[in-house]
Amino acid sequence: MKMTKKYRIGLNLANSCIQLCLIAVFVVLASLTIPSDCFHHDDQYPKTIAGLFVFGDSLIDPGNNNYINTSRDAQANFPPYGVSFFKYPSGRFCDGRVIPDFIAEYAKLPFIPPYLQIGYRYQLAYGANFASGGAGALVEPFSGLVIDLKKQLWYFNQAEKQLRSNLGKGGAERIVSNSVYLFSIGANDYSSDKPKDYVAMVVGNITAALEEIYKKGGRKFGVVNMPPIGCLPLFRAADLAAGGTGECNGQITALAKLHNVLLSQKLKHLQKQLKGFRYSYFDIFTTAVEMFDNPSKYGFKEVKGACCGNGPFRGARSCGGRGGFKEYELCDNPQDYFFFDSNHPTQAANQQLAELMWAGPSNITWPHNLKSLFQISL
Repeated sequence: MKMTKKYRIGLNLANSCIQLCLIAVFVVLASLTIPSDCFHHDDQYPKTIAGLFVFGDSLIDPGNNNYINTSRDAQANFPPYGVSFFKYPSGRFCDGRVIPDFIAEYAKLPFIPPYLQIGYRYQLAYGANFASGGAGALVEPFSGLVIDLKKQLWYFNQAEKQLRSNLGKGGAERIVSNSVYLFSIGANDYSSDKPKDYVAMVVGNITAALEEIYKKGGRKFGVVNMPPIGCLPLFRAADLAAGGTGECNGQITALAKLHNVLLSQKLKHLQKQLKGFRYSYFDIFTTAVEMFDNPSKYGFKEVKGACCGNGPFRGARSCGGRGGFKEYELCDNPQDYFFFDSNHPTQAANQQLAELMWAGPSNITWPHNLKSLFQISL
Protein backbone atom coordinates (compact mmCIF):
# COMPACT_ATOMS: atom_id res chain seq x y z
CA MET A 1 0.00 0.00 0.00
CA LYS A 2 1.31 3.45 -0.87
CA MET A 3 2.34 5.88 1.80
CA THR A 4 -0.41 8.35 2.60
CA LYS A 5 -0.25 12.06 3.12
CA LYS A 6 -1.35 13.81 6.28
CA TYR A 7 -3.69 16.75 5.88
CA ARG A 8 -4.25 19.51 8.41
CA ILE A 9 -7.54 21.37 8.43
CA GLY A 10 -7.26 25.13 8.12
CA LEU A 11 -10.59 26.52 6.98
CA ASN A 12 -10.26 30.22 6.25
CA LEU A 13 -12.66 32.71 4.79
CA ALA A 14 -11.08 32.68 1.33
CA ASN A 15 -11.31 28.90 0.98
CA SER A 16 -14.89 28.91 2.18
CA CYS A 17 -15.84 31.55 -0.37
CA ILE A 18 -14.19 29.58 -3.18
CA GLN A 19 -16.07 26.42 -2.20
CA LEU A 20 -19.37 28.26 -2.00
CA CYS A 21 -18.80 29.83 -5.42
CA LEU A 22 -18.01 26.44 -6.95
CA ILE A 23 -21.14 24.94 -5.42
CA ALA A 24 -23.20 27.84 -6.76
CA VAL A 25 -21.80 27.23 -10.26
CA PHE A 26 -22.66 23.54 -9.98
CA VAL A 27 -26.22 24.38 -8.92
CA VAL A 28 -26.70 26.50 -12.02
CA LEU A 29 -25.10 23.98 -14.37
CA ALA A 30 -27.03 21.06 -12.91
CA SER A 31 -30.31 22.90 -13.31
CA LEU A 32 -29.53 23.39 -16.96
CA THR A 33 -29.40 19.63 -17.56
CA ILE A 34 -33.19 19.40 -17.34
CA PRO A 35 -34.71 19.98 -20.79
CA SER A 36 -37.34 22.65 -21.17
CA ASP A 37 -39.98 20.05 -22.07
CA CYS A 38 -40.13 19.23 -18.35
CA PHE A 39 -42.77 21.91 -18.14
CA HIS A 40 -44.89 20.83 -21.10
CA HIS A 41 -48.39 19.74 -20.30
CA ASP A 42 -50.24 16.51 -20.72
CA ASP A 43 -50.70 16.43 -24.49
CA GLN A 44 -47.09 17.39 -25.27
CA TYR A 45 -45.17 15.21 -22.83
CA PRO A 46 -43.67 11.80 -23.84
CA LYS A 47 -45.96 9.04 -22.64
CA THR A 48 -43.32 6.44 -21.73
CA ILE A 49 -40.75 8.40 -19.73
CA ALA A 50 -39.38 6.52 -16.69
CA GLY A 51 -37.81 8.79 -14.08
CA LEU A 52 -35.79 7.87 -11.01
CA PHE A 53 -36.93 8.77 -7.49
CA VAL A 54 -34.46 7.99 -4.71
CA PHE A 55 -35.00 7.45 -0.96
CA GLY A 56 -32.26 6.59 1.49
CA ASP A 57 -29.17 7.49 3.46
CA SER A 58 -25.58 8.57 2.83
CA LEU A 59 -24.89 5.67 0.46
CA ILE A 60 -27.05 7.44 -2.14
CA ASP A 61 -27.34 11.05 -0.89
CA PRO A 62 -26.19 13.52 -3.59
CA GLY A 63 -26.00 16.40 -1.11
CA ASN A 64 -29.42 17.09 0.41
CA ASN A 65 -27.74 17.68 3.77
CA ASN A 66 -26.10 20.76 2.26
CA TYR A 67 -29.50 22.46 2.47
CA ILE A 68 -30.63 21.63 6.00
CA ASN A 69 -29.63 22.87 9.44
CA THR A 70 -27.36 20.08 10.61
CA SER A 71 -23.88 19.38 11.98
CA ARG A 72 -20.61 19.05 10.07
CA ASP A 73 -20.56 15.35 10.95
CA ALA A 74 -23.73 14.86 8.91
CA GLN A 75 -22.31 16.60 5.84
CA ALA A 76 -19.69 15.95 3.18
CA ASN A 77 -19.45 19.41 1.60
CA PHE A 78 -15.76 19.87 2.31
CA PRO A 79 -12.52 18.40 0.89
CA PRO A 80 -11.44 15.74 0.16
CA TYR A 81 -14.97 14.55 -0.70
CA GLY A 82 -15.50 14.77 -4.46
CA VAL A 83 -11.78 14.67 -5.22
CA SER A 84 -11.97 11.92 -7.87
CA PHE A 85 -14.78 13.27 -10.06
CA PHE A 86 -16.36 16.61 -9.27
CA LYS A 87 -13.04 18.10 -8.12
CA TYR A 88 -14.93 19.91 -5.38
CA PRO A 89 -17.11 18.67 -2.47
CA SER A 90 -20.64 18.23 -3.82
CA GLY A 91 -22.08 16.87 -0.56
CA ARG A 92 -21.77 13.21 -1.57
CA PHE A 93 -20.16 10.97 1.05
CA CYS A 94 -17.66 9.70 -1.50
CA ASP A 95 -14.61 10.68 -3.50
CA GLY A 96 -16.88 10.98 -6.55
CA ARG A 97 -20.19 9.66 -7.77
CA VAL A 98 -22.70 7.65 -5.77
CA ILE A 99 -24.89 4.80 -7.02
CA PRO A 100 -27.88 6.86 -8.33
CA ASP A 101 -25.51 8.93 -10.48
CA PHE A 102 -24.54 5.79 -12.39
CA ILE A 103 -28.11 4.44 -12.52
CA ALA A 104 -29.30 7.70 -14.08
CA GLU A 105 -26.53 7.46 -16.66
CA TYR A 106 -27.44 3.87 -17.56
CA ALA A 107 -31.13 4.84 -17.82
CA LYS A 108 -30.20 7.76 -20.12
CA LEU A 109 -31.64 10.27 -17.67
CA PRO A 110 -30.23 13.71 -16.89
CA PHE A 111 -28.03 14.08 -13.85
CA ILE A 112 -30.35 14.11 -10.81
CA PRO A 113 -29.19 16.59 -8.12
CA PRO A 114 -30.54 16.84 -4.56
CA TYR A 115 -34.26 17.56 -4.28
CA LEU A 116 -33.57 20.40 -1.86
CA GLN A 117 -31.23 22.15 -4.27
CA ILE A 118 -32.67 25.58 -4.96
CA GLY A 119 -34.83 25.46 -8.05
CA TYR A 120 -34.55 21.72 -8.64
CA ARG A 121 -37.70 20.83 -6.74
CA TYR A 122 -39.66 22.34 -9.64
CA GLN A 123 -37.88 20.28 -12.30
CA LEU A 124 -39.15 16.80 -11.49
CA ALA A 125 -40.08 15.13 -14.76
CA TYR A 126 -36.98 12.91 -14.66
CA GLY A 127 -37.19 12.11 -10.96
CA ALA A 128 -35.77 13.43 -7.70
CA ASN A 129 -33.35 12.32 -4.99
CA PHE A 130 -34.59 12.75 -1.41
CA ALA A 131 -31.83 10.73 0.34
CA SER A 132 -30.10 12.19 3.38
CA GLY A 133 -26.83 11.17 5.00
CA GLY A 134 -27.53 9.74 8.47
CA ALA A 135 -31.19 9.02 7.76
CA GLY A 136 -32.90 5.91 9.04
CA ALA A 137 -36.12 4.09 8.31
CA LEU A 138 -37.09 5.14 11.83
CA VAL A 139 -37.02 8.71 13.14
CA GLU A 140 -34.50 8.05 15.93
CA PRO A 141 -31.12 7.98 14.09
CA PHE A 142 -29.66 11.52 14.26
CA SER A 143 -33.12 12.89 14.96
CA GLY A 144 -33.46 16.55 14.02
CA LEU A 145 -30.19 16.56 12.09
CA VAL A 146 -31.18 14.58 8.98
CA ILE A 147 -34.14 13.92 6.69
CA ASP A 148 -35.63 10.64 7.93
CA LEU A 149 -37.67 8.37 5.68
CA LYS A 150 -40.99 9.81 6.82
CA LYS A 151 -39.87 13.33 5.86
CA GLN A 152 -38.49 12.06 2.54
CA LEU A 153 -41.94 10.67 1.76
CA TRP A 154 -43.46 14.04 2.64
CA TYR A 155 -41.13 15.66 0.11
CA PHE A 156 -42.19 13.08 -2.48
CA ASN A 157 -45.84 13.99 -1.91
CA GLN A 158 -44.92 17.64 -2.46
CA ALA A 159 -43.06 16.68 -5.63
CA GLU A 160 -46.06 14.73 -6.93
CA LYS A 161 -48.27 17.81 -6.41
CA GLN A 162 -45.74 19.94 -8.24
CA LEU A 163 -45.71 17.46 -11.14
CA ARG A 164 -49.48 17.80 -11.43
CA SER A 165 -49.12 21.57 -11.49
CA ASN A 166 -46.36 21.45 -14.12
CA LEU A 167 -47.68 18.73 -16.41
CA GLY A 168 -51.36 18.27 -15.69
CA LYS A 169 -53.00 15.21 -14.16
CA GLY A 170 -52.37 12.82 -17.05
CA GLY A 171 -48.72 13.79 -17.55
CA ALA A 172 -47.99 13.48 -13.83
CA GLU A 173 -49.71 10.10 -13.59
CA ARG A 174 -47.66 8.73 -16.49
CA ILE A 175 -44.40 9.80 -14.84
CA VAL A 176 -45.40 8.44 -11.42
CA SER A 177 -46.46 5.05 -12.80
CA ASN A 178 -43.51 4.57 -15.17
CA SER A 179 -40.76 5.79 -12.84
CA VAL A 180 -38.53 3.59 -10.70
CA TYR A 181 -38.38 4.19 -6.94
CA LEU A 182 -34.99 3.28 -5.48
CA PHE A 183 -34.67 2.58 -1.74
CA SER A 184 -31.46 2.06 0.22
CA ILE A 185 -31.97 2.76 3.91
CA GLY A 186 -31.71 1.12 7.32
CA ALA A 187 -27.98 0.94 8.08
CA ASN A 188 -28.16 3.89 10.49
CA ASP A 189 -30.95 2.12 12.37
CA TYR A 190 -28.45 -0.65 13.19
CA SER A 191 -25.49 1.49 14.20
CA SER A 192 -25.45 -0.41 17.51
CA ASP A 193 -26.69 -3.77 18.70
CA LYS A 194 -30.49 -3.97 18.83
CA PRO A 195 -33.08 -6.60 19.86
CA LYS A 196 -34.43 -8.80 17.08
CA ASP A 197 -37.93 -7.31 17.22
CA TYR A 198 -36.36 -3.96 16.30
CA VAL A 199 -35.66 -5.38 12.83
CA ALA A 200 -39.39 -5.85 12.19
CA MET A 201 -39.95 -2.15 12.93
CA VAL A 202 -37.25 -1.06 10.47
CA VAL A 203 -38.44 -3.36 7.69
CA GLY A 204 -42.05 -2.40 8.44
CA ASN A 205 -41.29 1.29 7.89
CA ILE A 206 -39.56 0.54 4.58
CA THR A 207 -42.40 -1.58 3.22
CA ALA A 208 -44.98 0.94 4.47
CA ALA A 209 -43.15 3.58 2.40
CA LEU A 210 -43.38 1.35 -0.68
CA GLU A 211 -47.11 0.94 -0.11
CA GLU A 212 -47.60 4.70 0.26
CA ILE A 213 -45.92 5.32 -3.10
CA TYR A 214 -47.95 2.48 -4.63
CA LYS A 215 -51.13 4.27 -3.53
CA LYS A 216 -49.87 7.36 -5.39
CA GLY A 217 -49.48 5.28 -8.55
CA GLY A 218 -45.89 4.02 -8.30
CA ARG A 219 -45.45 0.45 -9.55
CA LYS A 220 -41.72 -0.18 -10.02
CA PHE A 221 -39.39 -0.39 -7.01
CA GLY A 222 -35.68 -1.00 -6.60
CA VAL A 223 -34.76 -2.10 -3.08
CA VAL A 224 -31.22 -2.56 -1.77
CA ASN A 225 -30.83 -4.93 1.15
CA MET A 226 -28.55 -4.34 4.13
CA PRO A 227 -24.79 -4.60 3.48
CA PRO A 228 -22.46 -6.34 5.96
CA ILE A 229 -22.34 -3.16 8.06
CA GLY A 230 -20.42 -4.89 10.85
CA CYS A 231 -17.42 -4.96 8.47
CA LEU A 232 -17.16 -1.18 8.08
CA PRO A 233 -13.68 0.18 8.95
CA LEU A 234 -15.14 1.98 11.98
CA PHE A 235 -16.38 -1.33 13.46
CA ARG A 236 -13.12 -3.13 12.68
CA ALA A 237 -11.26 -0.32 14.47
CA ALA A 238 -13.66 -0.58 17.42
CA ASP A 239 -13.04 -4.33 17.65
CA LEU A 240 -9.29 -3.72 17.72
CA ALA A 241 -9.67 -1.06 20.40
CA ALA A 242 -11.69 -3.52 22.50
CA GLY A 243 -8.87 -6.06 22.42
CA GLY A 244 -9.94 -8.00 19.35
CA THR A 245 -8.10 -8.59 16.11
CA GLY A 246 -10.01 -6.14 13.92
CA GLU A 247 -12.75 -8.51 12.84
CA CYS A 248 -16.26 -7.60 11.70
CA ASN A 249 -18.85 -6.85 14.38
CA GLY A 250 -20.78 -10.14 14.45
CA GLN A 251 -23.83 -8.87 16.34
CA ILE A 252 -24.53 -6.01 13.93
CA THR A 253 -23.87 -8.21 10.91
CA ALA A 254 -26.36 -10.75 12.31
CA LEU A 255 -29.00 -8.00 12.48
CA ALA A 256 -28.26 -7.14 8.85
CA LYS A 257 -28.79 -10.78 7.85
CA LEU A 258 -32.08 -10.92 9.74
CA HIS A 259 -33.15 -7.66 8.12
CA ASN A 260 -32.46 -9.08 4.68
CA VAL A 261 -34.45 -12.27 5.25
CA LEU A 262 -37.48 -10.34 6.51
CA LEU A 263 -37.24 -7.68 3.79
CA SER A 264 -37.15 -10.32 1.05
CA GLN A 265 -40.21 -12.03 2.53
CA LYS A 266 -42.13 -8.76 2.76
CA LEU A 267 -41.40 -7.86 -0.86
CA LYS A 268 -42.67 -11.22 -2.06
CA HIS A 269 -45.82 -10.64 -0.02
CA LEU A 270 -46.33 -7.17 -1.52
CA GLN A 271 -45.96 -8.59 -5.02
CA LYS A 272 -48.76 -11.05 -4.33
CA GLN A 273 -50.93 -8.52 -2.51
CA LEU A 274 -50.62 -5.45 -4.78
CA LYS A 275 -51.68 -5.69 -8.41
CA GLY A 276 -48.95 -4.58 -10.80
CA PHE A 277 -46.31 -4.25 -8.05
CA ARG A 278 -42.88 -4.99 -9.53
CA TYR A 279 -39.54 -4.87 -7.78
CA SER A 280 -35.81 -5.41 -8.04
CA TYR A 281 -34.13 -6.71 -4.88
CA PHE A 282 -30.37 -6.11 -4.94
CA ASP A 283 -28.33 -8.34 -2.64
CA ILE A 284 -25.59 -5.92 -1.71
CA PHE A 285 -24.72 -8.09 1.31
CA THR A 286 -23.61 -11.09 -0.75
CA THR A 287 -22.00 -8.82 -3.36
CA ALA A 288 -19.90 -6.95 -0.78
CA VAL A 289 -18.80 -10.15 0.96
CA GLU A 290 -17.69 -11.55 -2.40
CA MET A 291 -15.68 -8.37 -3.05
CA PHE A 292 -14.12 -8.55 0.43
CA ASP A 293 -13.16 -12.20 -0.05
CA ASN A 294 -11.78 -11.74 -3.59
CA PRO A 295 -10.64 -8.12 -3.82
CA SER A 296 -8.22 -8.51 -6.74
CA LYS A 297 -11.01 -10.00 -8.88
CA TYR A 298 -12.79 -6.64 -8.62
CA GLY A 299 -9.70 -4.44 -8.92
CA PHE A 300 -9.30 -3.62 -5.23
CA LYS A 301 -6.08 -3.73 -3.22
CA GLU A 302 -7.63 -2.78 0.13
CA VAL A 303 -11.09 -3.78 1.37
CA LYS A 304 -10.73 -3.58 5.16
CA GLY A 305 -9.29 -0.12 5.70
CA ALA A 306 -10.44 3.21 4.29
CA CYS A 307 -8.67 5.61 1.96
CA CYS A 308 -9.41 8.62 4.18
CA GLY A 309 -9.35 8.77 7.97
CA ASN A 310 -7.22 8.17 11.05
CA GLY A 311 -6.11 5.30 13.23
CA PRO A 312 -6.34 1.55 12.64
CA PHE A 313 -8.13 0.78 9.36
CA ARG A 314 -8.53 4.59 9.15
CA GLY A 315 -11.72 3.82 11.01
CA ALA A 316 -11.96 7.11 12.89
CA ARG A 317 -14.62 9.42 11.45
CA SER A 318 -12.00 12.06 10.75
CA CYS A 319 -12.00 12.36 6.95
CA GLY A 320 -11.93 16.02 5.99
CA GLY A 321 -11.64 17.08 9.61
CA ARG A 322 -14.99 15.86 10.91
CA GLY A 323 -15.38 14.52 14.43
CA GLY A 324 -13.22 17.27 15.90
CA PHE A 325 -10.02 15.94 14.27
CA LYS A 326 -7.56 18.48 12.92
CA GLU A 327 -5.56 15.96 10.89
CA TYR A 328 -6.41 12.98 8.72
CA GLU A 329 -4.69 10.69 6.24
CA LEU A 330 -5.66 10.44 2.58
CA CYS A 331 -4.48 7.78 0.13
CA ASP A 332 -3.19 8.65 -3.33
CA ASN A 333 -5.27 6.01 -5.10
CA PRO A 334 -8.94 5.86 -4.00
CA GLN A 335 -9.78 3.54 -6.91
CA ASP A 336 -7.77 0.78 -5.19
CA TYR A 337 -9.99 0.93 -2.09
CA PHE A 338 -13.50 -0.34 -1.46
CA PHE A 339 -14.02 2.22 1.33
CA PHE A 340 -13.33 5.91 0.94
CA ASP A 341 -13.90 6.85 4.58
CA SER A 342 -14.80 4.95 7.75
CA ASN A 343 -18.23 3.90 6.48
CA HIS A 344 -18.75 4.84 2.81
CA PRO A 345 -17.63 3.20 -0.45
CA THR A 346 -15.40 4.79 -3.04
CA GLN A 347 -16.64 5.85 -6.46
CA ALA A 348 -14.95 2.71 -7.85
CA ALA A 349 -17.00 0.49 -5.53
CA ASN A 350 -20.20 2.43 -6.20
CA GLN A 351 -19.78 1.98 -9.95
CA GLN A 352 -19.41 -1.78 -9.65
CA LEU A 353 -22.42 -2.00 -7.32
CA ALA A 354 -24.49 0.14 -9.69
CA GLU A 355 -23.56 -2.03 -12.67
CA LEU A 356 -24.78 -5.13 -10.84
CA MET A 357 -27.98 -3.39 -9.75
CA TRP A 358 -28.58 -2.31 -13.31
CA ALA A 359 -27.94 -5.55 -15.20
CA GLY A 360 -26.75 -8.12 -12.69
CA PRO A 361 -27.59 -11.83 -12.79
CA SER A 362 -30.67 -13.26 -11.09
CA ASN A 363 -28.69 -14.60 -8.12
CA ILE A 364 -27.68 -11.02 -7.23
CA THR A 365 -30.70 -8.94 -8.24
CA TRP A 366 -34.17 -10.44 -8.59
CA PRO A 367 -36.94 -10.96 -9.76
CA HIS A 368 -35.99 -8.04 -12.05
CA ASN A 369 -32.85 -5.99 -12.42
CA LEU A 370 -33.19 -2.22 -12.70
CA LYS A 371 -32.65 -2.26 -16.46
CA SER A 372 -35.69 -4.47 -16.99
CA LEU A 373 -37.76 -2.32 -14.62
CA PHE A 374 -36.97 0.79 -16.62
CA GLN A 375 -37.90 -0.99 -19.83
CA ILE A 376 -41.37 -1.93 -18.58
CA SER A 377 -43.87 0.62 -19.88
CA LEU A 378 -47.13 1.09 -17.99
